[in-house]
Amino acid sequence: MPLLTRSVQAPLTIDVRRGAVASLGKLLADGRVSANGEVAIVVGPGQGEKIAELIAPTLKNAQILHVTGGTLESALELGTQLRNLSVDAVVGIGGGKTVDTTKYAATRYGLPMVTVATSLANDGIASPTATLDHDGARPSYGVHIPLAVFVDLDFVESGPDSQTKAGIGDVLCKISAVADWELSARETGEPIDGLAVAMARSSAEALINHPGSITDDGYLITLAEGLIMAGLSMAVAGTSRPASGGCHEISHSMNILKPGHGSHGEQVGLGGLFCTFLRGDQSRFQQMSRVLARHGLPRLPADLGLSLDDFVEVAEFAPKTRPERYTILEHLGVGATMSRAKLRTLVEDYVDAVRP
Repeated sequence: MPLLTRSVQAPLTIDVRRGAVASLGKLLADGRVSANGEVAIVVGPGQGEKIAELIAPTLKNAQILHVTGGTLESALELGTQLRNLSVDAVVGIGGGKTVDTTKYAATRYGLPMVTVATSLANDGIASPTATLDHDGARPSYGVHIPLAVFVDLDFVESGPDSQTKAGIGDVLCKISAVADWELSARETGEPIDGLAVAMARSSAEALINHPGSITDDGYLITLAEGLIMAGLSMAVAGTSRPASGGCHEISHSMNILKPGHGSHGEQVGLGGLFCTFLRGDQSRFQQMSRVLARHGLPRLPADLGLSLDDFVEVAEFAPKTRPERYTILEHLGVGATMSRAKLRTLVEDYVDAVRP
């Protein structure tokens, strides 16, 4: 009988610990990616410059490029710079915007890319997508996954706590995203990938069951690994489905209609909790609500500076941001057959359920 398997793209190296970035030069040489350290180091605002100085002694032929990332235009500009250089690989150092900008530019010109994450704000660390602002929207673009992923806890610890907490929301919402995918499989016959589901859901389960906080190395490692696993679940599935459902539709809607209210992780954490409430899964709802509350993350529209009417408007528009998706929002007819009055009642019930 033939052995049937599948090949899954994954980084050659995943290194999450204190002092991890010091190994970068050795990794590139040992992996025969760039024996002479001829790489482009892309540095974003914040701690990127400090890390670049730290690794420079082991990458003597590196060229430093500065970006203010997060937009398609900045990614295209970086791509133009890379095209004019002779380098073996690209190293993106910084937060999510810098990493996504670097992933897009490296993919465009066929260069291996290494992520050196200075924050744990979202699952873009190792995902096959880059989310970039363009023309008033924030679409996601398909990119190659990184060759290697480094998360140095020394630098994560030095960054804002708000970014790390946002990462908790981004991992936790995978519970809701997976439930939406399973709902679509039942209702529409959409294919579902069990391995991708297991990877995404287990990343969230690990946080739900971890008693620590962002001041503990053990918790930070669990969070970093959860973000990486969630990102790789998308590579396994060939779609963002295991990591993005109604929770992300609400976030995209918020960015379009009510920009400037919370980070991505805060938005999807709240969105995932709301969608879990709509599914009537009380056990999951209570679990997620407790975790968000314990880490001081938003659970109510007011926590993000939104009124009930604002959130009703956001939820009603949310399905239009991903018209090809089927989530609990589409299942209930939000933004379609459901009246705004009915939706407002559901939002009010949700708020009552969250409040003690």
